[in-house]
Amino acid sequence: MAKKKKAALKIKEQKSRKIASGPLREKARSMKRLVIAVGKVLQKKGYPGLNAVNIAREAGLDRKLIYTYFGSLDNLIETYLIEKDFWKSDAKKMINHIVQNPGDLGKAAINAILQAQFDILLKDKAQQKIIHWGLGVKNKVLRSVSDQREETGEKVLAILDKDFKDAAIDIRAFLAIQVAGIYYLSLHAKSYGSTFCGIDINEAEGKERISKAIQNNIETAYKLAKVEK
Repeated sequence: MAKKKKAALKIKEQKSRKIASGPLREKARSMKRLVIAVGKVLQKKGYPGLNAVNIAREAGLDRKLIYTYFGSLDNLIETYLIEKDFWKSDAKKMINHIVQNPGDLGKAAINAILQAQFDILLKDKAQQKIIHWGLGVKNKVLRSVSDQREETGEKVLAILDKDFKDAAIDIRAFLAIQVAGIYYLSLHAKSYGSTFCGIDINEAEGKERISKAIQNNIETAYKLAKVEK
């Protein structure tokens, strides 16, 4: 009898867990749909179209769920922006490795990160839209994401500060120009579809020239600073 009772209780517990997990799975699916919908609306209507009505319609859900699951429209948009941000998503694995293994941060690692950013910005239309958005308006959500991006980058820069402490190269200023150049060249190529300094990075040959220049710049900076890493 005791065994049967225990078996019955076990079955009851399993059923309870299944009933509880059902709504949790549905919530997760709905949240995912809403986050994806932000990106679709951004690409179709631009940032002026990012309102609760358009996002909910794109997701095929009641707009009340935005506030139920995310608390506010801004929180939902910020969730999307963080998921899409290169420094918080695509580069996360590389940066985590570097933070845990600071000795591995050298010219090869820096080049890998910048090349990855270059590739993604040229391909990802959503990220292009987000950067345009940030350049065009002042927005507290975009500022929040920018601040988080800086916090992530600071982990790498803090390591580089030690490597370049007595060097003639201002590594932070150097990288600021490299990253800004990648941003602008990528946006220029996709917005105008034209050349920059006679180089068309929409073409494989032009993109390869810029990629090599990025690598050469990094190697030159390390050489001038006499940092052997």
